[in-house]
Amino acid sequence: MAEGAWGLVLLARVVGVTAVVALLLVSGAWDSWRTAQHVMLTKGRERGTMTLAACVDSTCTGPFTPDGTALARAKVTISLPIRHDTGAKIPVAIEPGTDKAVRAGWGGILFAWVPLGGALLLAAVVLAGGLRMRRTAWAAAACGAALLAGAFLTL
Repeated sequence: MAEGAWGLVLLARVVGVTAVVALLLVSGAWDSWRTAQHVMLTKGRERGTMTLAACVDSTCTGPFTPDGTALARAKVTISLPIRHDTGAKIPVAIEPGTDKAVRAGWGGILFAWVPLGGALLLAAVVLAGGLRMRRTAWAAAACGAALLAGAFLTL
């Protein structure tokens, strides 16, 4: 009887830790997709260049110059992780229905997926410690670190 109970405890541990890993990865992907969809799905999106006019802390505002048929805007806001100089021109995409811009290009794509990179790093720790899946943990950590490094280097 004790062996059967111990087997259930082990099964519950594996199921619980697997659920935590799945929760981490799904929440990271969900949070990343909120921004990434505007950068990656270009059909019907307003794209263009933003000239940084005023920067405070991690947000900048400035005029938007469109590429194509989009309308020019006098003021849009962008959240930048790295300080840029006033007057710099940045390729952006505008979120539909707002005056909020997101970085476009490879830097914008990689930056949008940063939450997933962090989730991969956290999931790697859980995979190694909770499920004893060391090779899978190393692979997840390498993917997460590569994503974070790529975002840092392209911005």
